Amino acid sequence: MDAAVTQPACPLCQTNGEDILFSNDLYRIVAVNDPAWPGFCRVILNRHAAEMTDLPIEDRSALMKAVCVVESALRRLMQPTKINLASLGNVVPHVHWHVIPRWADDTHFPDPIWAAAKRPAGVVRQEPDRAALVQEITSCLA
Repeated sequence: MDAAVTQPACPLCQTNGEDILFSNDLYRIVAVNDPAWPGFCRVILNRHAAEMTDLPIEDRSALMKAVCVVESALRRLMQPTKINLASLGNVVPHVHWHVIPRWADDTHFPDPIWAAAKRPAGVVRQEPDRAALVQEITSCLA
């Protein structure tokens, strides 16, 4: 990332320790690796901006294409009930998208993963095959 367009206090401007699945000059796609939410990925803008409308339309379009590619790959590899897409930024005002596979029997469904759990953990789902996920993302975005 270009230091001139990052903010040292912003955790999403830092890339240390991230499990990067794909990256280019505009964004990176990372695996969150949270056992409670297998397949959870983030698409993170590589420069500091708070809102999608802070970006030129070309960058917005490219970022949304990446979000859709990740969603499609996770749907094919994991067959979830639903994919949640979220761009909140209330805690970290840096453009990023959450792409979260969800199942009707997960602990929080149909509420968002940040809500209180509705039921105890049941079925334990595995992470998608990492090589297959990277291949699907790369073949669509490279």
